[in-house]
Amino acid sequence: MEIPSSTPIPSKMKAWVYGEYGNASNVLKLDSNATVPQVKEDQVLIKVVAASINPIDAKRMLGMFKASDSPFPTVPGYDVAGVVVKVGSQVKRLKVGDEVYGDINEKALDHPKRYGSLAEYTAVEESLLALKPKNLSFAEAASLPLVIETAHEGLERTGFSAGKSILVLGGAGGVGTQIIQLAKHVFGASTVAATSSTSKLELLKSLGADLAIDYTKENFEDLPEKFDVVYDAVDSGYRR
Repeated sequence: MEIPSSTPIPSKMKAWVYGEYGNASNVLKLDSNATVPQVKEDQVLIKVVAASINPIDAKRMLGMFKASDSPFPTVPGYDVAGVVVKVGSQVKRLKVGDEVYGDINEKALDHPKRYGSLAEYTAVEESLLALKPKNLSFAEAASLPLVIETAHEGLERTGFSAGKSILVLGGAGGVGTQIIQLAKHVFGASTVAATSSTSKLELLKSLGADLAIDYTKENFEDLPEKFDVVYDAVDSGYRR
């Protein structure tokens, strides 16, 4: 997606906004007159092409993290992919026209940004963004940041390393698919086993699972194999 450098940046934008805690169906509204966020010295302004919503967005909207949340009104959304349209004075690596993606919050639960990615524009620190791979669409890129961070951080917390074995519960989900690939192709796992329903077994194998387990027919607790790590991606929580 190309955006001409001469395209003016509006002062107002469309954004999904909530001003109180509650279920999305009750509190989330489309605001056609939201203010475009100002760019700080170390930030870039992104014209959002794609964004994804995660369980943490719903939990935040319900007020589960209100003690460390930012003030209302809130535009939800952590994951973003888009085009840089403005850069702050201290930005060195990125430039106008770059296609980027990333998680807009350095810390998920410590006063996350009021202006998230479910808007036409969002302001993000340069350090939190990467150039979008050419072989990924904007939608594909926007689906990745938070789940990859969750998967990678979980593996690091377990002390996972080359030569170890792992069993991934919920291997076909957003986090589970990333754990399989990271464990096998990045960390160098000796054996990766994962559970899913019958229809997703081939997906597990294509991602690198050595053993694909149909949880509708087998109980993973009865497996003869032993694993160094068991990663529960069915209830993997969220990145802190």
